[in-house]
Amino acid sequence: MSAMAKLKPKHFLWEAEGRIAKIRLDRPERKNPLTFDSYAELRDTFRELVYAEDVDAVVFLPNGGNFCSGGDVHDIIGPLVKMDMKQLLAFTRMTGDFVKAMLNCGKPIISAVDGVAVGAGAIIAMASDIRIATPEAKTAFLFTRVGLAGCDMGACAILPRIIGQGRAAELLYTGRTMSAAEGERWGFYNRLVEPAALEGDALDMAARIVSGPTFAHGITKTQLNQEWSMGLDQAIEAEAQAQAICMQTGDFERAYKAFVAKEKPVFEGD
Repeated sequence: MSAMAKLKPKHFLWEAEGRIAKIRLDRPERKNPLTFDSYAELRDTFRELVYAEDVDAVVFLPNGGNFCSGGDVHDIIGPLVKMDMKQLLAFTRMTGDFVKAMLNCGKPIISAVDGVAVGAGAIIAMASDIRIATPEAKTAFLFTRVGLAGCDMGACAILPRIIGQGRAAELLYTGRTMSAAEGERWGFYNRLVEPAALEGDALDMAARIVSGPTFAHGITKTQLNQEWSMGLDQAIEAEAQAQAICMQTGDFERAYKAFVAKEKPVFEGD
């Protein structure tokens, strides 16, 4: 196990508040694009979060009124057009590994979106467990607008499960912007809040989650992701095994004793 609350990344901002880690991309003057370095460091950070003892939830936050403008045109797209196939595949696998790391980190992830969340920024929001946005948020999976397919970083697998096949197909074929109102109506965003309330709302949600049985939350996240590829019988059996594991935890016993004593349980994550 490891401690990550005091992490000092080079390519994005990180701050721990209690057991909640806050991430902001740190190029607000350019609407926070990603670079080769920030992709890789984010991937490595989420891989390490599996073992973190002092972080139980992660919140992605906007910076300077925007969430993320995707891959940097000059720092990423320019170099990509000069690469050979082996180099290109290494890059696309690396960006996909970032999404895999988010899905497999064992910690609930909340994205709080304001301004633009496009390209890889939209993917970060998509790969999060919970998404909250402002009415001004503009979300676009704009890969087709730069001559690429919409099947980037898991979009063709994950987005239809959130908003439905037809809606996902429209966004991925056209690259058009999904308004915040559409995103909420379609289920992409859990809710919309005013910009001044966005960070507080997201952190309140994270605090509510980390006050619960965090070991069990990790199991829930695993099952939410793994059951996509299971049949119903497999899923029910997997949940039976997962729940039996949770029944061995101290938090399960604490909840029972609190119920008997007519008290609110205090969970400790074990």
